[in-house]
Amino acid sequence: MGAPSGAAHWMERRWARLLRGGRGRPLGLLLLAVLVVLVWLPETPGLQVLRLACFDTYQSRAPRVRRSDSVVIVAIDDESLKRLGQWPWPRTRLARLVSRISDAHPAAIGLDILMPEYDRLSPGRLGELVEGLDADLAQKLAAMASNDAVLARALRGRPVVLGVAGADGGDATPGAVGSAPVRAFGADPAPFLPRFSTGVGSVPEIDGAAMGRGLVSVDAERGVVRRVPLLAVVGGTVMPTLALEMLRVAARVPAVTVRVGARGMLVAAVGDLVVPTERDSRVWLHYSHHDPARFVSAADVLAGLVEAERFQGRLVLIGANALGLSDAQGTPVADQMSGVEIHAQLLEGLVEGSLLSRPTLVHWIEIVGLSLGGLLLLAAVPRLRARRSVALLLLLIGTFVALGVLGYLGRGVLFDAATPSLALAVLFTVMLALTLTEAESQRRALRRQIEQQREAAARLAGELEAARRIQMGTLPRPAVAFPGETRFDLYALLEPAREVGGDLYDFFYLDPDHLFFMIGDVSGKGLPGSLFMAISKALYKSTALRRHGQVAAMMREADAEISRDNGEGLFVTVLAGILDARTGDLEYCIAGHEPPYLLPRGARLLSRLDEGGGPPLCAVDGFPYTAAGRRLEPGDTLCLITDGITEAASPSGELYGRARLEALLGRLGSLTSAAEVAETIRGDVAGFTGSAEPSDDIAVLILRFAGTASVSGAHSAAIAHSAIER
Repeated sequence: MGAPSGAAHWMERRWARLLRGGRGRPLGLLLLAVLVVLVWLPETPGLQVLRLACFDTYQSRAPRVRRSDSVVIVAIDDESLKRLGQWPWPRTRLARLVSRISDAHPAAIGLDILMPEYDRLSPGRLGELVEGLDADLAQKLAAMASNDAVLARALRGRPVVLGVAGADGGDATPGAVGSAPVRAFGADPAPFLPRFSTGVGSVPEIDGAAMGRGLVSVDAERGVVRRVPLLAVVGGTVMPTLALEMLRVAARVPAVTVRVGARGMLVAAVGDLVVPTERDSRVWLHYSHHDPARFVSAADVLAGLVEAERFQGRLVLIGANALGLSDAQGTPVADQMSGVEIHAQLLEGLVEGSLLSRPTLVHWIEIVGLSLGGLLLLAAVPRLRARRSVALLLLLIGTFVALGVLGYLGRGVLFDAATPSLALAVLFTVMLALTLTEAESQRRALRRQIEQQREAAARLAGELEAARRIQMGTLPRPAVAFPGETRFDLYALLEPAREVGGDLYDFFYLDPDHLFFMIGDVSGKGLPGSLFMAISKALYKSTALRRHGQVAAMMREADAEISRDNGEGLFVTVLAGILDARTGDLEYCIAGHEPPYLLPRGARLLSRLDEGGGPPLCAVDGFPYTAAGRRLEPGDTLCLITDGITEAASPSGELYGRARLEALLGRLGSLTSAAEVAETIRGDVAGFTGSAEPSDDIAVLILRFAGTASVSGAHSAAIAHSAIER
């Protein structure tokens, strides 16, 4: 096997395995903790952008529907400039505009217009603008009231709020922005509010005539106005926003009431209207689409074309939305929206109670949901198939999206579905990668194990093949053992069920006229059986050569020898015999083995030689084995088998059986050689078993006596009696 690749080697490092251990869960748990912290932090770079984009999507897909016309915008629009001239207009025209609106008894009027300089079109200043103006005329003009004074008279005593823009730089004094109509409970709100070093408002003459001043500055978050502070510190003074101050003036209450906690602002209230805020007093705007019905043209108002009922009891904003004059900002529902319309949206949200909110509890629900979803992924991804893991991830993301949509549509709550979903997707990707890496690592380890097993199996197969050759080589071959022998015909075969087996046979001359033969079956199979078979065969042969002509004595001594070092408690069945090749006299002993079949010559019936013997060797210590005798007639054939023949099974599980064997042997009388008998038996068994796996070793030994002389009946009886005595 080749060396592992660089990536595979890296993943096999100990520390990588430790992190990846437990199916990647330790590393996944660490990553989940990091993701939870990142999502918990409110201003995490990148995640905050995604979070705001999620909130914008809610509003762009389902913007607020206006439920009332409580807010009206008097717009200094392109039509007004076309009909009345360029901006800035003389403030006397603004005075007429305010007077016309005030005559209709609005709840409050807000001017989203900054007038930090004196009106240069005032009568007293025309001499500076018109060269060669008659001195008497100039003196008369100077005696006239200024445009600023005219506007101040129009504002005085009317519910008008002037706009103030926050700015950084320059010197600011409380007088520049007026007093603070704010009453705080609990703590000082100033440390928590947005701060401006100075404020840009209107000239003192105009400023002093108004009932209130409100901040018109709004901060865009990454180019989009989503939240507006209800209060800010301007030049050291806490100032309400234009919309909140208009509500105070409309309610005729002396101050805006705020409640402050240890961590910041809690609520702002105007009379009975209570508005929960974020800790820095900001509120989330709930935008509707741009609605032309919200606007009336300033030119139409001045021309008397707008009915008084249009303004009666309503909150009226005066501001510019003409091209080039508007301070347009981006919003979730429009790329450009005029500043005065943004203030109108805020006013509507305050009056209708339709502002969006993002309570701290919602943020904790997101964190808990992310944690639980992440733990579920940690538990499930390593166990599930990839398709089911993806389905689980989509289900979790769908749950977050559903909570977000339902929270927005049902309660106006901004639930962040994007960042927890992204965090779960990142966790899922890492866990899936770790799971696949772990699976690949296990596959590599399994491949290595299989290769090792194959190598071990190949070595074992080679060793077993060598053992088979050695075992089969220890079995004698008739042609080599008995060259030119005509007094008998002997043939033997052995087929182990595995590479090596526990069946055995042997044959050799005890002297030129006496043939020793044996067949046996060890209780074990495979390699243990083959080892015990070799030991048994060697010990039995040694005993046979020492105990020439005494089969029973051979059996008793072989039993003692084989039992001596038999720690595994194995046993062996044996059938041994001695044939006198001259006379056909047979002496045999059966130690728990299948008795031999006698295939007589001519018309005599098949029989079995089952006299004499005892239990298998090593089964009963010191058993007194006895022998039996029989004279074979020329042409008689002995058939010795092991139980692998009768217990051979077909593919259906049927056994070959003794009856089938005896029927076959009964038909073999015409065969003339031992080899033909043995091969016929092997072929019939093979045809019966077919493709079935061999269940036991098979051994067959066939001995046919040819005979060269006749022996008297009395002599045969004497040999049999002598065998029984021995």
